[in-house]
Amino acid sequence: MSANDINTPVTESYDENSIQVLEGLEAVRKRPGMYIGSTGERGLHHLVYEIVDNAIDETLAGYCDTIYCDILEGDIIRVQDNGRGIPVGIHPKMGIPTVSVVFTVLHAGGKFGGSGYKVSGGLHGVGASVVNALSSWLEVEVADGKHLYKQRYERGNAVDELHIVGDTDKTGTIVTFKPDAEIFTDTTVYDYDILLTRLREQAFLNAGVKIILRDLRPDQEKETVLHFEGGIKSYCEFLLAKTKKEKLHDEVIYLSKTEKDSAAEVALLFNTGYDTNIISFANNIHTVDGGTHETSFKNALVRAINNYGLRFKYLKESNPRLRADDVLEGLIAVISVKLTEAQFEGQTKSKLGNTSMGTMVNNMVSSQFSAFLEDHPAIGKTIIEKAIAASNAREAAQKARDLQRKQSNTTRVRMPEKLTDCISNDPTKTEIFIVEGDSAGGSAVEGRNSTYQAILPLWGKMLNVEKARVDKVYGNDKLTPVILALGTGIGDHFDIAKLRYDKIVIMADADVDGSHIRTLLLTFFFRYMPQLIETGHIYLAQPPLFRVSKGKHHYDAFTDEEKAAYIEKLGGNADVQRYKGLGEMNPEQLWETTLDPEHRTMLKVKMSDAELADATFSMLMGEEVEPRRHFIEENAVFATDLDI
Repeated sequence: MSANDINTPVTESYDENSIQVLEGLEAVRKRPGMYIGSTGERGLHHLVYEIVDNAIDETLAGYCDTIYCDILEGDIIRVQDNGRGIPVGIHPKMGIPTVSVVFTVLHAGGKFGGSGYKVSGGLHGVGASVVNALSSWLEVEVADGKHLYKQRYERGNAVDELHIVGDTDKTGTIVTFKPDAEIFTDTTVYDYDILLTRLREQAFLNAGVKIILRDLRPDQEKETVLHFEGGIKSYCEFLLAKTKKEKLHDEVIYLSKTEKDSAAEVALLFNTGYDTNIISFANNIHTVDGGTHETSFKNALVRAINNYGLRFKYLKESNPRLRADDVLEGLIAVISVKLTEAQFEGQTKSKLGNTSMGTMVNNMVSSQFSAFLEDHPAIGKTIIEKAIAASNAREAAQKARDLQRKQSNTTRVRMPEKLTDCISNDPTKTEIFIVEGDSAGGSAVEGRNSTYQAILPLWGKMLNVEKARVDKVYGNDKLTPVILALGTGIGDHFDIAKLRYDKIVIMADADVDGSHIRTLLLTFFFRYMPQLIETGHIYLAQPPLFRVSKGKHHYDAFTDEEKAAYIEKLGGNADVQRYKGLGEMNPEQLWETTLDPEHRTMLKVKMSDAELADATFSMLMGEEVEPRRHFIEENAVFATDLDI
């Protein structure tokens, strides 16, 4: 084996008799999406998850503590574990080596009969055979404590026999594969960060296991060791650190329960923020669509806090109970359940369906969390007071929305005073430019095409959405006009069908102040209208920085490099005008450079852009001083265009 030789004592409980065969492999290459979700980037990375999940299953069984996942040159994947090694004996039903069965027969695995694994992340052989079928080639190496075996497959078919390549006293499995470019036509290039996110989850969920992710591609070499003894409690701390928020209690609240072959654990951490982040897993599989375990957790938590509030007089019998949105505000929670015969909806296992696990989680949270609140009255008071504040904010927001509805005309929705709307009512052809200040707004109004272009100047102080609930957004003189103009509402009341414009363009000056405005607005859209970003409606206008002129010729330059190139093109001695701001452009210039669809440059905002803006804003406007100081120190050198 390699320098990272896998090293686990041999056991006799996992052999050829543990593997049961249900059916063949024929349809996988014809309909890969049925098995891995898609043939795009998501499905490509899913191949790795399936093989790593098999190694994790050995961890759950108590036989594996170290897993290597390597990205090799050519985007070849190698996964190595120090588990027991897939059995190599002749399968009693199929008459071929068992490891060959696992990689060539769909629904062949150690999880059907119960003798191989009590708990697993799905169907062991399904993953292995699917990965094999969707790879241009795959090699498996197995160490059984005596010999090292190897077999190669191409597009799911064995090209040689399982054969001994050496002797060893180690145990474990190495799977190396190259995704098939005929299947993954969009890309076969692996993203290190995407894999890191998933493997970090697995390390959190399996306290004590060490997962080493290595990028061994030329010029991309890096390594991350993932090892968390605190398990899902450490996971909560990790998620909190990403939010830049303060925790409301020092220690992560941890609940756990075991019944026969099932186990459930929950880690909770309330913080000063307003977002809810609940992540659930079943047998280490991220159940992105929730399921019985997640629903039961929420219901039991809400019920426990309401009961606590009534018992200790924080709530009155005559008042409405706290809703889930109130209780869950500012909550980070990780739910992990392990059970035999897990029932998932779909091969990608996005939702858990076992009702028995829902009952188990409900009983655990109801009893243990209620007891925790009574044993820690100071924490209980902090939690319920935050929930009550969230309830009051929700009610205030509803009153603000109701007031706006009352103030609206019955025939036409009231528009912001400073909005200069377009003539067209076709929301598929219109666009709105959100500009900073009346000066830029005036030039934009005169320079626009009034048929389909609307202009909304912003005025007043931008609300710090980092510290504000939705009730504070309504009534803010800079954000309310945006909400009214777009027509969609925000938060839970957002309705994209009511969007009045196809393109929403943030048009700010190309300076420090303009960058600030863009960050604030992107953060606002990300927090309260993320669907606009997800569906590609948000754009950033790119006004030029310079006009380079000589005689009858002139060019607009967006960078210093472009400016130099235009000066050279005009033969030197050109006149260079520095645009100080959009307000200093005349209407004709603004149309030619920024508004005209034939010549303008605009950037479509992606969720990653908004997430970066949100993170930057959280750091700059949040409570913690130290990260803000570091950011300023590291970036001050780049702030060269200050208006002083």
